[in-house]
Amino acid sequence: MASSKWPAVVEADLPHGWAVTTSGRVSGVHEAGDVFKEAPFNDRERLLMDNTLTDATRGTKVRFNVYIGDLGADAAAGVDALFPSTPEAARSVLIAVSPNEHVVEVRSGRDVADRVNDRVCQLGVTAALASLRQGELVDGLVSAVRVMAAAIGRPS
Repeated sequence: MASSKWPAVVEADLPHGWAVTTSGRVSGVHEAGDVFKEAPFNDRERLLMDNTLTDATRGTKVRFNVYIGDLGADAAAGVDALFPSTPEAARSVLIAVSPNEHVVEVRSGRDVADRVNDRVCQLGVTAALASLRQGELVDGLVSAVRVMAAAIGRPS
């Protein structure tokens, strides 16, 4: 795998009140009564995505990570560069979506490669595509995570 000199999230670049948690997730707060001006997802979508990631990770003992953003001109190379900087990369799955380029890439870490093989990754991409084509980003990601988690199953 390629290595990266830049992290997926630079904590110093986060707005006031935001931080990278010890688990690697980005958490943010706002003043009571203020409305998020630039939140890309509503509360229901954020809660659904968070619960889905948590359930899949607990059920499979494989860390699920999601990245939404530009992956560069060569999306495969972009996700290869991004993956090592994700939380617990060796025992995780990364589902990366570049919405503007209509690209979905999935990578799995070396410690879980036997359980999260190419077939499982392809199942995740296939599960996401129908919703993504309809512009339903969160629904597509939730479908991908759930299908992959079901295919991975519990550790033996």
